[in-house]
Order: sequence, then structure tokens, then C-alpha cells
Amino acid sequence: MPVTINGVELTDADMEQELPLHADAPNPMRAATTALVLRRVLRDEAARQGLDLASEDDAIGVLLERHAPAPEADEAACRRYYQANPQRFIVGELIEADHILFQVTPGVNLDLLRAHAGAVLADLLADPSGFAEVARRQSNCPSAAVGGNLGQLGRGDTVPEFEKAVFALPAGGLLPQVLETRHGLHIVRVTRRIEGRLLPFEQVRESIASALAAASRDTAWRQYARLLVERADVRGIDLGAAEDDRVFGSPT
Repeated sequence: MPVTINGVELTDADMEQELPLHADAPNPMRAATTALVLRRVLRDEAARQGLDLASEDDAIGVLLERHAPAPEADEAACRRYYQANPQRFIVGELIEADHILFQVTPGVNLDLLRAHAGAVLADLLADPSGFAEVARRQSNCPSAAVGGNLGQLGRGDTVPEFEKAVFALPAGGLLPQVLETRHGLHIVRVTRRIEGRLLPFEQVRESIASALAAASRDTAWRQYARLLVERADVRGIDLGAAEDDRVFGSPT
């Protein structure tokens, strides 16, 4: 069924251009379609309000500035964020980690793979000394050749779900459950930690203010986009209230 917005049908050319921008989304086709719908709704509203500027992006930008303004973060809000998220402002923190990867490939029985990974983990929890050998035999990562060793890792070096788990482990710690990430199932241990230092508030105040302003702006944009979608004649895709907030991310 074709997707139309206010009587205009999305074309294959539109989708071919947009789809690569959403390759990492859980459902790239749906994410691309949603982005195109939002852009068309915003463009139509800009035209309705007579915002005939040099480019479509300029018109949408002016529309959002007028109807979805966001307050700037004050000093108190920045300090609250700094105090609530100290780990974000630690520099020089490093870990050395090993892992065993059970890769999820097309057609694999995920329940059986989870059961197998759980059994391997149970054996290693009972006797961690065999970790390197098990990694060499079973890991689907190139690090298997070196016993699963990933070397030194800093924050931002791995996917967020992996980072969160490993940076919470103490040196010598073996994660007591199988970790699931976009890359597969992992058994993980940390062999060494190098503690970092906390940057002073004054040094990061501007970056915090920028991040909070961006978050506030994105929230305002999502709310405005929802309002416009509700008013528009959108057919062929359901963007109802049950949709995840990610659907209404930054529309420009």
C-alpha cells in the first residue's frame, strides 16, 4: 500500500535516497518512511505559513524556531546534570577486557544459542582459568586468536550496551550473565582497570548547556511533529500514540 501525505505519494526515489541514513535502525524501512512523512508534513506546514525561503531546510528551521522554541539550560540545571552523571565527565578511564562472542547469524536458533552461552558461562564462573582456551575454541570474534583479549578500551570505543556492562565490572570481574548486544551474545571479563579523573564543572559547563539545550529542542520538535502528523492526512502508515519516541526524532 502506497504511503501518502496530504495527497502526495512517497516515491521509490525518495526511499532510495533516505534509506541509507537509517541503516542502523531496528527497522530501516519503517524509520526511513517515518522520516519522509515527518519531513513532508513539516514542509507542507511551512508552505502553508508562507515560509518561502531559499531552501526547504531553511523553511523547516524557521518553522521549528517559531513554533517549537526550547528554553536554554540555566546554571542550576547544568549543575544538577553534572552531579547526577559524573561518569560522563571522567577522562583517562581505561579497562582491559576479554570476551567470548557467540554471533547471531541468519537462521540461528537464538534460544539454543542462549542456552549454550549460558552453559559455557556457568562453567567459567566455576573455573575462570579456562577463559582464554574457551575463547580460542568458541568465540566468533577475531580476538579469539588471542584468547578473547580486546586490549585497552576507553569510553566510546564499543557499542553502548557493551560499554555500560564492562565499565561497571571491577578488575578481575567476570560478568555473571550473558551480555546481549547488537553483535551477538558475549561472555565478558575485565582484567585491569585504570581509573580516570573527574573534569571540574567549570570545564564542562558549556558542553552540558549545549547538550541540555539540544535535548530540550528535540523534545519540543517531537511534540510539534506529533501535532502536525495528527492534523495531516497520512495514509499507508500508522504513526499513532503507540509509536516509540525514536519515530519523532529530529526531523531535519
